[in-house]
Amino acid sequence: MSRTISHYTMPDGRRIAYRMVEGAGPALVFLPGYMSDMAGSKASALFDWAEEHGRACMLLDYSGCGESSGDFADGTLSRWRDEVVALVEARVTGPVVLVGSSMGGWLMLLVAEALGNRVAGLVGIAAAPDFSDWGFDAAQKARLAAGETIHEDNPYGPEPTPTHARFWQDAETHRVLDGTIAIDCPVHLIHGQRDADVPWEISLRLAEALRSDAVKVTLVKDGDHRLSQTRDIALLLRILAAMPEPA
Repeated sequence: MSRTISHYTMPDGRRIAYRMVEGAGPALVFLPGYMSDMAGSKASALFDWAEEHGRACMLLDYSGCGESSGDFADGTLSRWRDEVVALVEARVTGPVVLVGSSMGGWLMLLVAEALGNRVAGLVGIAAAPDFSDWGFDAAQKARLAAGETIHEDNPYGPEPTPTHARFWQDAETHRVLDGTIAIDCPVHLIHGQRDADVPWEISLRLAEALRSDAVKVTLVKDGDHRLSQTRDIALLLRILAAMPEPA
């Protein structure tokens, strides 16, 4: 994979790191999960596949993550959505397919609503919309609402995972599962049924909430949250290859 990292500067000076390969559209845009970045295995595999097949592809790091500037504690869905939208509008021509992993699967919905007709399709990988609601108990929500940062055990690293009040309070304003999500493009949701972080039923709720009728859900019975085993990534790439071309 090309290791060249470019930066896009937001109006307030934030420098958003990204990698881009030119090619045929629709361009693939990968949105990482919470505290993740473009160096992950799924993002890397997607980029390599795009290069091999002559497809345009963009990977990126949200501010406060990976190679981008900023403090993670300042990150919110609104902030990261605006970064993705600005980067796509400045660096990508034509239609895009958004690929969102976990929190990135929530963010792709917000980005898709902002980009409108430019979005040719969505692919969610263990998408986690509304986790500010179902992901915390009443005591945690009360602490977050009071402005506290909470920490939880992190199964993927030695440091506990923080949730900052600013992130949670902003996320609560972007909950989507209880209404109709005004997205009409083709959507394919992939979810492991042994996901210990995001219940697979969330993808079924998301499928129901989407206005589009062109929605498919693929459940991987023995799949975990990351869905980064070789066979899981092969499934993702097959789904991307089969996404319909924009009209």
